[in-house]
Amino acid sequence: MTTHVALTARAFGASGFILADIEDKSIKENVERVVADWGGTFSFEMGVPWRKAIAEWKTNRGLVVHLTMYGESITDMDLVSEIRASEQDIMVIVGSQKVPGELYSERFSDYNVSVGGQPHSEVAALAIFLDRLFEGRELLKEFENARIKVHPCRRGKSLNKLEPASLSSALSD
Repeated sequence: MTTHVALTARAFGASGFILADIEDKSIKENVERVVADWGGTFSFEMGVPWRKAIAEWKTNRGLVVHLTMYGESITDMDLVSEIRASEQDIMVIVGSQKVPGELYSERFSDYNVSVGGQPHSEVAALAIFLDRLFEGRELLKEFENARIKVHPCRRGKSLNKLEPASLSSALSD
């Protein structure tokens, strides 16, 4: 599930991912492999205690949005517009089964945002939030240095796939 959250964050416009409190090299390797094949840049940190990650983010004038089914509804367009209008870098927090209660406080979260009031996937909540935040523009993003690129088509699969050697020679041209 964690790999899916990271890949969704990347595909829907996030510039990086912090895996708080634990280190899992296989997740990092999987994400880095996707970035190498599908292009773009995407930072990945792990093992940082969550309280420290949030404190550093807020100190550097960043905004923290906690996605939870108990927060203010994402259907309130003024809420999403307010977050977007802040023009600050945004850390989006998605938790797993047990999120510490203090994460809901002003000390840690600037916004607690709900994507529906029913149990659902963190991946779905993240995708919906980022899509609303970026107003769908993230789906038009071109990822630089991609070895694999999908071309939309009605039926079948259409893609370009450059081999690593081809990529090297293409970059030197």
